[in-house]
Amino acid sequence: MKKNLLFITAACLLASASIAQTVQPANSYSVSFPNVMHHEAEIVMTIPQVPAGPLKVRMSRSSPGRYATHEFGKNVYNVKATDGNGKALLLNQLEGDVYQVPIHGAVVKISYTLFGNWTDGTYTSIEPSHAHLMMPASFMWAYGMDNRPVKFTFNDLDKNGWKVATQLKPEGKNIYYAPNLQYMMDSPVELSAYKEESWTVKNPDGKEQTIKISTHADDDLAALEPFTGMVKKVVLEEQAVFGELPTYDYGTYVFLHDVHPSTAGDGMEHRNSTVIVHPAPKVAGLEKNLIGTFSHEYFHSWNVERIRPKTLEPFNFEHANMSNELWCAEGFTQYYGDLVLTRAGIKTIDEYTRTVAGFVNAMYNTPGAKYFTPVQASRYAVFADAGVSVDQLNSGNIFTSYYTYGGATALALDLRLRSEFNLTLDDFMRQLWLTHGKTEKAYNVADLQAVLAKVTNPVFAADFFKRYINGVEKNDYQQLLAKAGFMLRKAQAGKAWVGRIGAVPRRGSSGESNAAAGGGIPITSPTTKDTPLYKAGLDAGDVILKADGKDIDAAGLTAAVAAKNPGDKIGITYKNRAGEHETTLVLEENPALEVVTFEKAGRELTKQQQDFRNSWLSSKVK
Repeated sequence: MKKNLLFITAACLLASASIAQTVQPANSYSVSFPNVMHHEAEIVMTIPQVPAGPLKVRMSRSSPGRYATHEFGKNVYNVKATDGNGKALLLNQLEGDVYQVPIHGAVVKISYTLFGNWTDGTYTSIEPSHAHLMMPASFMWAYGMDNRPVKFTFNDLDKNGWKVATQLKPEGKNIYYAPNLQYMMDSPVELSAYKEESWTVKNPDGKEQTIKISTHADDDLAALEPFTGMVKKVVLEEQAVFGELPTYDYGTYVFLHDVHPSTAGDGMEHRNSTVIVHPAPKVAGLEKNLIGTFSHEYFHSWNVERIRPKTLEPFNFEHANMSNELWCAEGFTQYYGDLVLTRAGIKTIDEYTRTVAGFVNAMYNTPGAKYFTPVQASRYAVFADAGVSVDQLNSGNIFTSYYTYGGATALALDLRLRSEFNLTLDDFMRQLWLTHGKTEKAYNVADLQAVLAKVTNPVFAADFFKRYINGVEKNDYQQLLAKAGFMLRKAQAGKAWVGRIGAVPRRGSSGESNAAAGGGIPITSPTTKDTPLYKAGLDAGDVILKADGKDIDAAGLTAAVAAKNPGDKIGITYKNRAGEHETTLVLEENPALEVVTFEKAGRELTKQQQDFRNSWLSSKVK
C-alpha cells in the first residue's frame, strides 16, 4: 500500500509539473503619455521567461477588420531594449518594422515612442482630449508568443481626466487582460472623458448580457439618450434575425463611439466591441445620420466575428488575409444595416428605396459586377480596403465593392426565398449562425452553399452559387421588387449621357474659364468601361479642348450634352502627350436606376404586394 501511495504521489507531482510548464507567462505593456500634446505615447513591453536564442519583435502590418496592409511601423521610433534591471541590450533592426535582440537574459523590456494623430478604426490618435488606441497600430509583439496572456497598464489617466473603455477584461488596479495575441489585437482602447450608457438584453435562455455605449463627444449625457434609444431598437431587431445575442466573452459588448469634426470617420467591428468614429460636430440632432454605422457594425458581432470565413483564421498581422467570402461577411451585413433600420422604424420606406436602388445600380451599372464575380470582388479587398497607393488605379473598371455587390446579392436572395420558398434571408442567416456561428466553425464558399441547400434544396443552392456567386449572371430585380410593390425604372429616362469625366475645370490665373485659359477639360482618372467616353477612346491624361468645334469647359460640356438626345453625336477635339486628336462622342441614355413605390409611380398596390412588403420590412421584435 505504501509503495502504491508513493507511486501515486510521484505521478501527481509529475502531472503538476507538466501543467505548470504549460501555463504561459504574461507579457505586459505599460502605456504613458508625457508628451500627449504632441501626439506621443511612451510604451514599455515587458517579456518574462524569454526562451534561449534571439528574440524577435515587430509592429503589425495589418489590422482585424481591415483587409489590406498598413505600415504601422512608420510611427514607432526611439526603440530600445533592456534587461530586467534596465541594462541596455543590443537591438538590431532587421526590417522597417522588425527588431531583434540577439543576446538576452530571462527578461527583456522593449521601449519605444508611438506617434498617432489619425482617429478612425485602424490607426491611433493621441492628443489632450483622448488616446484612441488601435492595437496593431500601437503595440509591438514578440514572435512565438501568440498564446501568452497579455496585460496592460494605462498611466496618466487622472492627469488627463481619462477613463478606460475597452473589451479587454478589467482585473482591477488599472490592469486590463487579454488571453492571447489574437484577442489583444482585436481589442481597441479608448482613453477619454467619455459618457457611458448601458443596459441589459435577455436571450431566450434567460441569460442577460450588457450593452454599453461609451461616447467621446461634446454632447452631455442627456443629449445622448434619444440616440441610445435608437441603438436599443437596432440591437433588438438584429437579435430577432438570429434568434439570440452571441455570448460575449466577458458578458459585455461596448460601442466605442468618437464624434468630432476632426476625426476621419470609420466603423470597425471586433469580437465584443466596435469602434465607430463620426466626423460630426455632435450626436444630438444628427442621430439618423449616425445610426447606420451602428446597425452595420453590430450585425458583425454575429456575421464576421463568429460566423467567420476560414480565410480570416488566424488573422495574419504581418500580411493581409485574402478572403473569398467578403461578399457575404461584409455584403450581407451591408444589406441588413439599412433593412434593420427600416424594420425598427428609423428609416422610412421611401428612404429604404434609395438604399435598394444603390444595390441594384451597383449590380447592373458597374463594370466590376458585369465582368467579375462576388468572389473575385472579395479577393480584391487586399488592395481596396483603405489600402494606400500613390499610383493611379483602374479599380473603377475591375472592382465593385463587396459591400454593395454582396448587398445586392443578399437582396435578390431574400426576395427569391420569400417568393419561391416562403422563407426569408433571416432563415438562411439563422441557419448559418447555428451551423458556423454559435459553433464558431469557420466556413468557406462551399459551406455557404451547403447551408443554403439545407434551408432550400441542393438544386436551388447549386444553381444560385454557380450563376450569381461563382458567375456574373444577374437576378431579375425588376420582377423581384415588383412582388413588394416597388418599381425599378430609369432615373433619368430619355436624358443623354456620356459617363463620368472625373475632373474639375481648371482656372486661369485671372479666374477665367478653362477654355479662355487654353486649359480645356483634363481627364484625371480612367474613364469607365462601356460609357460613351470610354468608347470614344478618351481616358486619363487626355484634355478635351473642343466640342463640335467650340472651346469648351466642364460646365459647357455638361450643357451641350443636356441639350441633346441619346443617339446624338458630338465631335471632340482633345490632346495628350501624343499630340492633338479628333474623336466622336455618341451619346447614350443615362443608365442610372431608381426604385419607387407603386403608390408614387401611380400604380395600384395589391393586397398581396402589401403583405409581401410588410413581411419583408416590418419589425421582427416580438
